[in-house]
Amino acid sequence: MTTILLVIHLLLAIALVGMVLLQRSEGGGLGIGGGGGAAGGGLFTTKETANLLTRTTAILAACFMATSLTLAILANQSSEPRSILDAEEPITPPQVPLEPAAPTVPSAPLGE
Repeated sequence: MTTILLVIHLLLAIALVGMVLLQRSEGGGLGIGGGGGAAGGGLFTTKETANLLTRTTAILAACFMATSLTLAILANQSSEPRSILDAEEPITPPQVPLEPAAPTVPSAPLGE
């Protein structure tokens, strides 16, 4: 469930960035070209395009926030809190002898 929601969240983020980049800073979204099609009754006028992009951006932003909250809630509802500090068994370092060990003498001759 979390993986599917995370993929949807990522796609919403990419779409939201795209919608914001399509808008012009003056509010005339997709007004590239200087008005060649606006006088001839094109598909969208500048105002209609701005309204469409604004509504689409608002819907994407609302969905993005909803998935963010849902992911936060799902992350918080884990079965047990896990921490690396709360280990089952404490890890003990290997014991180092304080004095060097006596050298060992081989029990058999080494090949004379």
